[in-house]
Amino acid sequence: MRLELTGRHVDITPTLRRLVDTKLAKLERALNDSAVSAHAVLTREKHRHRADITLHARGEKFLHGVGDSGSWETSLSVAIDKITQQAHKIKGKWQERKRRGAGKGVPIIGEEREAIAVKPAGPAKPKRERARMPRILRASRQSLKPMSLAEAAREIGDGNEGIVVFRDVETSAISVLYRHNGELTLVETEA
Repeated sequence: MRLELTGRHVDITPTLRRLVDTKLAKLERALNDSAVSAHAVLTREKHRHRADITLHARGEKFLHGVGDSGSWETSLSVAIDKITQQAHKIKGKWQERKRRGAGKGVPIIGEEREAIAVKPAGPAKPKRERARMPRILRASRQSLKPMSLAEAAREIGDGNEGIVVFRDVETSAISVLYRHNGELTLVETEA
């Protein structure tokens, strides 16, 4: 993680830099190394020490904490504690998103589902269900030939795919003839 330290009315000593590094290292471990960079502004006014820390985490998340007290140690601790609370909230959202995609268990049907269902701890949010596209399998390409319905039926008997797309000679419309449950089904389009 990249660290940028700015001192306002204070010199950034190696001891002060090491103190900020150790405090941020704990936070970086909590975020599983997803912290990109941090910017700390240390300000001193009379007897007041103020630490203003902004942390940039993956996914364009910016965490911000301000600590204000009589010493650098406590002001940095207060600022890091505030950022840690935000980090735990974000980390929970990341884990929740991972958990949502994992549902590969056996589906429960009917009354059993109601008996086993666990209610969420927070307020209920309406769930939006996404419409899933069915998988499309490409079988083969067929040329569009002009033929009669009888010729198309003979071709299905000869062919191994069980589907024929043709231009009907009588109506000049494109039609599809396919085998379904042992019977032939005709789909006609309007010309």
